[in-house]
Amino acid sequence: MDYPYSLEDYLDSVKEYMYKHNLVRPHVIAHSFGARIAILGASLDQNLFGKIVLTGAAGLKPKFSIKKTVKKTLYKTLKKVVKAERLKGFYSKDYQSLSPTMQKSFIKIVNHHLDDRLKYVKNQTLIIHGKKDTQTPPYMAKRLNLGIKNSKLVFLEKAGHFAFIDCPIKFNWEVKEFLLQ
Repeated sequence: MDYPYSLEDYLDSVKEYMYKHNLVRPHVIAHSFGARIAILGASLDQNLFGKIVLTGAAGLKPKFSIKKTVKKTLYKTLKKVVKAERLKGFYSKDYQSLSPTMQKSFIKIVNHHLDDRLKYVKNQTLIIHGKKDTQTPPYMAKRLNLGIKNSKLVFLEKAGHFAFIDCPIKFNWEVKEFLLQ
């Protein structure tokens, strides 16, 4: 990748792969970032995917947080007077581990909120979410469920962001039942 990808660029790559491999309306199981792509794709083209399973789905605007607002304001203020290297404490470990081009992609993607796209997702959708997920908290799963009219929400009590690893038997059972109905 020689330029920062947007969410649309990632979706185009998925569509290109589907075309090359003659995949027509595949069912999709999408985790975290992949859920962003699935939501965007399904909202733009109802016939792109069959059924959709979203787990640990990212892409919704987070709730307002005073702590985050203060941190963001402080960062913007300091950025004007302090060298960038000295502000690394403001960046997540994920962000710091990326190349400069990927950092630009990261910024584009985390600031691309899909709340307004949910109403256009018409596919049958299972939202299976860990109750202990701190990366994409349970309130986000509830908002997905409210926004996607043809969706079902299942919480796994003992699971976190990686529900399919934390509770594989329950996760797989729920997905199998959903896909086979």
